[in-house]
Amino acid sequence: MSRRAPRATIDPDVRKTWLRRALPIVKAHRGLLITSLVLSFAGLVVQVQIPNLVRIGIDKAIVDRAADLPVYVWWIVGLALLQGVINFLARLYLLRTAYELEYDLRNIVYAHLARMPFGFFDRVQSGELMSRSSSDIRAVQMYLSFGPSILVQCLIAVVAFGLMLSINVPLAIVAMATMPVIGFLGVGMRKAIFPVSWLIQARLARLATVVDENIQGVRIVKAFAAEGRQLRMLAEAADSIRWAYLQDARIRSRWNPVLDNLPRLGLALVLLVGGLMVIDGSTTVGTIVAFNSYVLMLQPPFRMLGMMIMMGQRASASARRIYEILDTPSDVVDPAAPVDAVLRGDVRFEGVRFAYPNGTPALDGLDLHVRPGETVAVVGATGSGKSTLGRLLARYYDVTGGRVVIDGHDVRTLRLAGLRDQVGIVPDEPFLFSLSLHDNIAYGRPDASRDDVIAAATAAGADDFVRDLPEGYDTVVGERGYTLSGGQRQRIAIARALLVNPPVLVLDDATSAIDVTVEQRIHRSLREQLRGRTTLIVAHRLSTIGLADRVVLVEGGRIVADGTHESLLATEPRYARVLASSEVTA
Repeated sequence: MSRRAPRATIDPDVRKTWLRRALPIVKAHRGLLITSLVLSFAGLVVQVQIPNLVRIGIDKAIVDRAADLPVYVWWIVGLALLQGVINFLARLYLLRTAYELEYDLRNIVYAHLARMPFGFFDRVQSGELMSRSSSDIRAVQMYLSFGPSILVQCLIAVVAFGLMLSINVPLAIVAMATMPVIGFLGVGMRKAIFPVSWLIQARLARLATVVDENIQGVRIVKAFAAEGRQLRMLAEAADSIRWAYLQDARIRSRWNPVLDNLPRLGLALVLLVGGLMVIDGSTTVGTIVAFNSYVLMLQPPFRMLGMMIMMGQRASASARRIYEILDTPSDVVDPAAPVDAVLRGDVRFEGVRFAYPNGTPALDGLDLHVRPGETVAVVGATGSGKSTLGRLLARYYDVTGGRVVIDGHDVRTLRLAGLRDQVGIVPDEPFLFSLSLHDNIAYGRPDASRDDVIAAATAAGADDFVRDLPEGYDTVVGERGYTLSGGQRQRIAIARALLVNPPVLVLDDATSAIDVTVEQRIHRSLREQLRGRTTLIVAHRLSTIGLADRVVLVEGGRIVADGTHESLLATEPRYARVLASSEVTA
């Protein structure tokens, strides 16, 4: 099934209220929503007719005995059945509206996250993003879809008041005397509950972060027997949420009983004033019964009004948290006129300077030229900036000085998707999806045949162990691929990159977890695969360095030596020290 794009998006004007910014999405589904609201209103019109029929039946058929009682009974039954059918259809369309709104909101948020650069994810916790992409979206969706429905339900007060006025004006005014008080209390409740709603959503996000880190890092937790400490962290996060929920409960306990019981006060007033009017002969018993029904009919809408106020404040807090993400611009985007180019792989780093978003410096005026089809090993101490080269080449980050050029094109002028299709990166800690091994290898080419997948796996030295698995290439790996060893995951990642067949390939210490004997077999295959392909190899092992045509030594964010392995080993003591510190032996 193809993915349907959202019909609208959030208004980017930050000066508008959160609700006005969300209106384009609501308008995109106005057909469903309006249908639901019209049906809801029709159901209310039918509902308010029933107490009036009861009034007429009591007065004419029971008190005056001037009409047949069964006629009114059957009318009431018929109206009740009609109301049931209308309410069913109204609910159906309302739920469809709610699901459509949620679909669009989730896609808008995810599409924006997909456009954000690596630096954004470096500084934002994944649990925070998960919370804003789930519970916050649900809070906004609930208000946008059910809020208008609740308002329509509250219109029963207007319809009922109109009917009451047509029956008895003084008694109608008495029955509705509590309405202004309810409006005043509703405004006070909204102001009191907003800051608590924001606090609840923020602390839920913190709890999600703790849970996410405990699940993702469960192996580390168990390795250090830190279950108790992590449980205490979870308990502290849960306690902070409990405190916020208690504040929310205190506010509700003060305001909700008043909002719920004011209509009952109206009932008492109707009974008192109406009873005196019956004794005086200015109204009928049927009128009092009908007015009692109308006042009772007002209780659910007023209860929903209180719920809507709380929903609105939570939705307001959640929307602002979502907008914080959507209003964060990506600093790595396609240029206004992107260049589409088929790359050969002539790579140049020209005076490149770069520091990570947290301020950590990585490169300081680095210059490097890699000719098309050349394989260059990048060697250096930890933190020297080796891995940064590949990240800048694929434009995961933008340089802060200088430029990165491929075939004469500054990478910032190229279309991002086209650039990353032609620059393959195999990281030292590969990520596998909870899919079959076939689908993981074919991730960059979903339409690849099984033969192509097997050929890539064979080149990466993965075919043997994959065939030994119970379901072979159809074996579904566990989350993040942890059912495989580190070396097996690396081989799958290499196969995934080779299947795409990019003209530029970056192997970021991609065989560090592979057994030396297996690595030698992979290298024999890789020599053939790398022929004619521009390749950067971040290397520590001599066996990996042996794949390269030449070696560059990075220190302090710059290239300090460039040559073959043998020449550097003979003439550059810093190179020998780096190899020794990495426990690489000739």
